[in-house]
Amino acid sequence: MANPASQLSGSDALDSALEDAIEDAIASVTLSDALADQAHSHGHHHHNGHHHHGHSHHGHGHTHGAVDPEIAASDRGLWAVKWSFVGLVITAIAQAVVFALSGSVALMADLIHNVGDAMTSVPLGVAFVLARARSSPRFAYGYGRAEDLAGVAIVGVIFLSALITGYESIERLRHPQPLEHLGALAAAAVIGFVGNEVVALFRLRVGREINSAALVADGLHARADGLVSLAVLVSALGVGLGYAWADPVMGLVITLVLLRVVWQSTQTVFTRLLDGVEPEVLDRLRHEVEHGVAGVASVEQVKGRWLGHRLHGEVILGVEASLSVAAGAAIANQLKAHLHQQLPYLAQVTIQLQPRQPTTLD
Repeated sequence: MANPASQLSGSDALDSALEDAIEDAIASVTLSDALADQAHSHGHHHHNGHHHHGHSHHGHGHTHGAVDPEIAASDRGLWAVKWSFVGLVITAIAQAVVFALSGSVALMADLIHNVGDAMTSVPLGVAFVLARARSSPRFAYGYGRAEDLAGVAIVGVIFLSALITGYESIERLRHPQPLEHLGALAAAAVIGFVGNEVVALFRLRVGREINSAALVADGLHARADGLVSLAVLVSALGVGLGYAWADPVMGLVITLVLLRVVWQSTQTVFTRLLDGVEPEVLDRLRHEVEHGVAGVASVEQVKGRWLGHRLHGEVILGVEASLSVAAGAAIANQLKAHLHQQLPYLAQVTIQLQPRQPTTLD
């Protein structure tokens, strides 16, 4: 996969380079963990290094001599959740130290908000752990849907944050209160903004890389939290210049920002819950089906749905009525291998063959 930094410029390229440096520093640890998990699940190692099996399993693609892509993606998501949680905790500790020195009530509110945001990592982390579990007779498709349910919880937390922020801002407009220790408040606001923005960049990049709507929603949440901290800085500057209304007005602006994030995240998460798939994803799947293997007379249907960050596909192919069962099975197996190779996020694909209906042109 090409480095995303090559497609960016300016500050975006700098952000991407910083993220790459962090990833390279612990990439070996992540790979070792994934290999250990896979070795444990198999109970033995394979050294023959042959390609993907022609058949498919419910819930998991299966490879020999390489890390299972589904486990690797879940490990990467869990890794992102853990490190972003650490970043938010460090940010909260730094703000707590400044709060102890300044006693600012506004900073205390921002501190509580950041602690609550860090706690959203818990349901998302649990979802990624569940996604690594093998399917069972009762949950034949695995536990990937838990990730989408975690996304609902995250959207709920963002919405609650918006309500609290809006309420407190209106109350401050009705009952103005003087702000003290503006210097300490501004410093803590900068710390909060930087910490949340770093976490946002990290979550958004990994979330888009592994196609996790919940992790992307959490990344947008962290970015909104950074704007909350930035608003505290702007309000501190405004109050310092004699504009007492700056604090509650900025609070209302941030409320609107949070509500916009809620709307965007709700669309994404509930689209996944209702088995909606992005048109470009289905177009790519259809393209690979049409060009993946010879012997297919027509592509009758291509469907798919997300279970967490993994795609499950369904394909109906038209073949010549004279085709033998063995030849049809070979076509299906070759196509499955091709699709798993070209689409790393594809967990499983079901291929159905049916005789092509002759037309008047035949």
